[in-house]
Amino acid sequence: MPDSSLYLLILIIILAVGFGVVNGFNDAANAIAPAIGTRALPPRDALIIAVIANMAGAATGTLVAKTIGKGILVEGAISNSVVIAALAAIIIWGTLATYLGLPISLHHGFIAGLAAAGMAVAGSKAIVWGVMERILAAVAIAPLLGFAGGFMVMVCLYWLFRRSAPDKMRRVFSRLQFLTTAFMAYSHGKNDGQMPIGVITMALVIYYQDTSIWDRLSLLNLETWWIIVVSALAISAGTALGGWRVIRTVGMRVTTLRPVHGFAAQASAATVIEIASHGAFMGQWGIPVSTTHCISASVMGVGATKRLSAVRWGVAGNIIAAWILTFPVCGGLGYLFAWLLKLIF
Repeated sequence: MPDSSLYLLILIIILAVGFGVVNGFNDAANAIAPAIGTRALPPRDALIIAVIANMAGAATGTLVAKTIGKGILVEGAISNSVVIAALAAIIIWGTLATYLGLPISLHHGFIAGLAAAGMAVAGSKAIVWGVMERILAAVAIAPLLGFAGGFMVMVCLYWLFRRSAPDKMRRVFSRLQFLTTAFMAYSHGKNDGQMPIGVITMALVIYYQDTSIWDRLSLLNLETWWIIVVSALAISAGTALGGWRVIRTVGMRVTTLRPVHGFAAQASAATVIEIASHGAFMGQWGIPVSTTHCISASVMGVGATKRLSAVRWGVAGNIIAAWILTFPVCGGLGYLFAWLLKLIF
């Protein structure tokens, strides 16, 4: 009969797949909301582009997965109960936020849950504070870059096309949004799509007591390719379901978007995420940044170029409040679940 650790491994893999689905479900808005809000793409076409590009992004590169899996906690603090507690916390909060139509950072929610769960088991020494400091700094910096990028790109486009007819601009940027929607979805998969990969690999390292699995993690490796494929399929499945309440919030309620605004917001946000995913942001390793933070802030930035009142700051405030609440909610749930599991096991 298989030992209990095998059942825990299977449970973690199932929860990691569920995490990927919830992430895609909520973060579908990040990739396609501007294109739907500007009516540049029909919802079905936008979803198809997002699913394909999200999967491509999740299947390429492992820097962010390694940060998630072995950069947050010290090796001795990583256990099945800690991983299960963090996954349960973010799945619950992510599902509730999606139902309420709130775009949140599942990346940061999972990190908060994982760190708190580790502390419940091993105290504050469980956390790799150097990595956490870079991630927490990115929490503030990435949205600022998204807002500034959206604002500046929009100002440049206004100046470059100041003599162009509005109808011509609408046609041109409606077509260009095919590209920026794909770019946004790809960058989302490259960053957020790495989370289930990191979680499943972490569980396998715990089960086999073999840290060399991290070195073999690749789409071309016969032993580990399935981790990447399963994770990519999970986040793509979530994207295909589409979190329509979140899409309406980001694409239609923050500000009124035209194709040129959608292009500017997606292009600037995706660029910030790509830089972070490739490890060229605040030092080594792939930094997990929030796709939600970047695209929502970029949408606010392009809206602010018309006039500050063009942004519905009440809606924006609710989004920012959800970003802030994600840390204590997921941290509290992660700590609670880890403490309960510690008592049980």
